[in-house]
Order: sequence, then structure tokens, then C-alpha cells
Amino acid sequence: MEQYLMNIGWLILIIYVLALVYILGFSFMQFHLLYYYRKNRKRQSDLNITFHDLSSVPMVTIQLPIFNERYVVERLIDCMAELDYPKERFEIQILDDSNDDTTLKAQRKVDEYKQKGYLIELVRRPERVGFKAGALQYGLQIAKGEFIAIFDADFLPEKDFLKKTIPHFEDPAIGIVQTRWEHINENYSVITRLQAFQLNVHFTVEQTGRYFGDLLLQFNGTAGVWRRKTIEEAGGWKADTLTEDLDLSYRAQLKKWRIIYLEHIGSPAELPIEMNGFKAQQYRWMKGGAETAKKILPTVWKSTLPLRQKMHATTHLLSSAIFVIIFLVGVFSVPMIFVLKQFPAPKPFLFYFLISMVIVVFVYYAGNVQSAWKNESKFKSILKFTLLFPIFLALSMGMSFHNTIAVLQGYFGKRTPFVRTPKFNIQSIKDTVKAKKYLPSSVNKTAIVEALLALYFVFGIGAGIYLHDLSFIFFHLLMAMGYATISYFTFKHFAMK
Repeated sequence: MEQYLMNIGWLILIIYVLALVYILGFSFMQFHLLYYYRKNRKRQSDLNITFHDLSSVPMVTIQLPIFNERYVVERLIDCMAELDYPKERFEIQILDDSNDDTTLKAQRKVDEYKQKGYLIELVRRPERVGFKAGALQYGLQIAKGEFIAIFDADFLPEKDFLKKTIPHFEDPAIGIVQTRWEHINENYSVITRLQAFQLNVHFTVEQTGRYFGDLLLQFNGTAGVWRRKTIEEAGGWKADTLTEDLDLSYRAQLKKWRIIYLEHIGSPAELPIEMNGFKAQQYRWMKGGAETAKKILPTVWKSTLPLRQKMHATTHLLSSAIFVIIFLVGVFSVPMIFVLKQFPAPKPFLFYFLISMVIVVFVYYAGNVQSAWKNESKFKSILKFTLLFPIFLALSMGMSFHNTIAVLQGYFGKRTPFVRTPKFNIQSIKDTVKAKKYLPSSVNKTAIVEALLALYFVFGIGAGIYLHDLSFIFFHLLMAMGYATISYFTFKHFAMK
């Protein structure tokens, strides 16, 4: 029996250390992107070009895929009509799969702008096959534009968006132009602040770093423009993953098309303001990322891409798997307290954890304090970072169980529908989501397990104190807080319906 327990102890220790080594390797790849970002950031100004003569601009189709967007569809169409581009040189396709009064609202706007001379159509499919990917592919068949701009329902691009993006296609190698997401309602709540905190890193350090590092990057599903020929040569939009944007991005780049990323052009959008909507979005991104990795990675490694690009592409496509590792590290950290009591050996995992944490701090500091918040005072931005970062860590850890389920379902091929993220036209703290449609009809069942996991890590804190080993106490405190907070808001926001 004693030997059996010893073997289990060694197994737990090995799994735990390997998981931390994985996190360390992932962190170094992020640090490499930070290097490219800091080294080349000033070169973004070289990408600031625009049309000055609009007399001979190319034809652009603007695709707006929507499904039940009653709160934002009119705002969306008004914004597109205000684009500073000749009316006869762009058309607006409202790709509407709605089954509520969104269609009536959209049709009224279409009729209004048709009378003003706009090329605008409400496009309805016979059936909603393929969700967003299917809608985009359907609209492409009847599109008149040489270039295809795509916006989700909550995006409000600046008037000069087309004037600043379309000129980049004068380079025949450019197939996609992607812009940076900004946040209309960042200051609405702690939840929206934390989402912005995370997204700011992706749209600064990661995207810009990949672009200037000559690495494969991605179209983010919205706030970007495609060369129509690129979509067609890459095989078109496919609905076999939940992240059709990531999938087509990689297929296009494997066909030698290039993506240009414009950090200096912001496209404001609405962040999910309630936990169940946020979870639905995370589920789609995590599961879709795993599905795309399973589909695309073999092709990446069989390609003639340089090893450096293959390695970063692998890290990128497997990025959602980091939540599986975080979940394992968390769950195994409690028995590790007892294991280390039996193995009084050096604790290398603390060293790995410290290095990874320092890298994460640098990356998030650069993406927020030095980039997204650069117009705020240094004192205010540093104070905000100091307050938000530990909360962000806790909630990221608290999302690890939910996201692990999504990732594993993606890898094992479980088919699930495309669950949209509801939009409520929430822009300030005065707005409310109460009594609004599109709230979930049932609570996310992971919330119950998340509550139990919070208690599990409270036990871990007590065990550490009892055994006089405080190595994990800060980690377990963050885990307990993260899971408890995620579970609490899941139930609370469901109760608002």
C-alpha cells in the first residue's frame, strides 16, 4: 500500500511539473511576440495610408451577418451608411437569419436607405445552414464587390474605415486587412473591464507581434476586409469549425496570401455584459480554436513554411489548450501539498511558475499600460493595472473548467451549434440588460461544478495552513476566488431574465 501511494505521488509530481513546463514554453512564445512588438511598434506609422482621390476607387461589398439583433441592427446599418466612400462604389448586404422582429427593423432601414440612393439589400436564406460561415458564403455568391468588408452586429467602424483599409490592397500579395477591436462599453462593469484587459493584449502584442515577426496571424471574424479572390482561392467559408475566421485565415496564408494588421485603426464594438453571454463567446472561441488546430495543424507541418513560422503557428492554434493545462495545474495543486510532504525535495515548480508569471506581467503591461491606455496618465494606468491584474488572473483561472470542456469537445469532434453572443446596445453604466430578450433560458450547468471547485480550493488553503506549507496559498486563493466569482455571476445574471 505504501509503495502504491508512493507511485501515485510520483505520478502527480511528474504531471504537475510537465504542466508547468508547458506553461513556461507557452510564456516564452508570448515573450517572443512581445519582442517583435516592442522592436517594430513604431513601424505602424508606415502603414497609415489613405485614399485622397475617391473618383476611381474599387467596388466593396459590406457583409453584415446578423441573427436576432433587435437592439443593435438599426444602429449598425446607420453606421455603414455613414462611411466616407462613394455610395455607388459600395453595397451593403444584411445577411439576416433572424426569427424575430430584427428582420422588420432591418427592412425598414433598407427601404429608407434605398430611397437615398444606397446599394443595400436584406438577404434572407431559405434555411440557416452553416450559421455565420454559411451566411457569408451565401452572400458572397451574389456580391458585386472586388473586396469584402465584414462587420458583426455590434461593430461601429469610423467613417474613414474603407478609405484607410482598401488602399493596402494595391499590394497584390495582400489578401486580408484586419483592424484593432476597441470597446464601446469597457467601463460598464468589472466583467467588461477584464475582457478588454485580455483583448487589448491580443490586438496589440499578439497581432502586431505576429505581423512584424512575419508569422501567421488571423482575421478576427469582423472589422476587416478580404480580397474576394483570396476567399475563393482558399476554398471559401466552411462551417466545420466554430471559428470559421481562424480556419479561413490559415487556409489563405497557406495559399501564400498575406494578412496585414493595422493596430492604429480602431473598430469599436460592444463587449458581453453578462456572464452567460461571455461564457457562450468563450466556449465558441475555445472549441473552435481546438477544432481548427485539429484540422489545420497537419497541413501546416506538411507545408514548406520555415520552422519558426510552424512553431508559432502551432502555439497560436493550440492557444486554447492552455486552459486545459491551467485546469490540471489547479486540480493537482491540492494533492501536491500532501505529495511534497512525503518528498522533501527542491520545488522547481515554484521557479517555473515565477518565470511564467513575470512574462505574463510584462506582456499584459505592454498591451494595456503602454498601448491601450497610453493616453491616460502613467500613475492612473499603473494603478489600474495593479488592481485589475490579480482579478484578471483569478477569473481566467476560474474560467479554466468551462473552457477545458470546450477544448476537449473540439479535439474529440463533438458537434455543437454556433451559439451567438447576444448584444444589448449597452454603452454606459446607465444602460441595463434587465427585461431584455436573448438572455439564456437555462443556467450554464458548469456553474455548479465551479462552485464545488471553489470549495475544493478553500480546502486546499486549509490543508496548506494545517500542514504548515504555504507554497500554494496565493494560487489556491486566486483559484477559489475565480471559481466562486464565475459561478456567482452565472447564477446572478441568469436570474435577471
